[in-house]
Amino acid sequence: MRNEEDINILTLSILGKKPRIADTILLALIYICAFFTVALIAGIILYVAYRGIGVVNWTFLTTAPSFRNGTVGIAGNIINTLLVVALTLLIATPVGVGSAIYLNEYAKEGRFTRIVEFTTETLSGIPSIIYGLFGFMLFGSIWGYCILTGSLTLTIMVLPLITRNTQEALKTVPSSYRTGALGMGATKWYMIRTVLLPSAMPGIVTGVILAIGRIVGESAALLFTGGSDNSLLKSISGLPGKLLSSGGTLTIALYLYMSKAEYDTAFGIALVLIVIVLLINFATKALTAKFDVTRRK
Repeated sequence: MRNEEDINILTLSILGKKPRIADTILLALIYICAFFTVALIAGIILYVAYRGIGVVNWTFLTTAPSFRNGTVGIAGNIINTLLVVALTLLIATPVGVGSAIYLNEYAKEGRFTRIVEFTTETLSGIPSIIYGLFGFMLFGSIWGYCILTGSLTLTIMVLPLITRNTQEALKTVPSSYRTGALGMGATKWYMIRTVLLPSAMPGIVTGVILAIGRIVGESAALLFTGGSDNSLLKSISGLPGKLLSSGGTLTIALYLYMSKAEYDTAFGIALVLIVIVLLINFATKALTAKFDVTRRK
């Protein structure tokens, strides 16, 4: 009875408390900031859609530019973007996830671990154009301007993002999962493969999809490494040669059209990029929710 009376008194005192002027002002500022943020994003999307919707059609999305036919298309740029994303993730994901597993599960707390974590955080803050310069000098001297050079450069750039997200995801797994699996006789690698990684999968997937978003929107690093060719891939058998040839992504095409003052085409490409980024964000939420449901089961 005493506890119930205390709870009732506390509830009445909270409900009957008059809001302070400072709290009201702070709440109003929070709403204003939230409205400004949403309005700014909506304004950008609507303006880009208004300027670019007249350009985007099936021909624009499925053909390459042709002076002879008088067509302007970005199909080659879309293919190049997909190739860069796929090749970058193929290299960066195993390395990033493996590095996070080592740092979180095998490496002992000490100076070496702190140095690696500090280096990873520092790499995350380096401007992308510096990555482009480094990639041009290191990889470009071997393969020149090509999709492979651009992908290797972007691998270095997104590696910290994947590593840190995976590491934080592994830290959220309760320690009881580890001790329980090891107590049942499982080896450490078996425990990591069957218990930790499935439990941390939502965070790992989030890091990978965020890396995809950064790859899709990157231009400065690719200006020095990937080239600008927008020709279509003739066949799958020509894929190895395509990887070693110049390939302009959507962001590079956007930059080139803007530099030539072809603003309508540039806004059309921008609209396509916005749609891709929105789809990536929706995919992140959907996959994270799916993995959360699976983990709870």
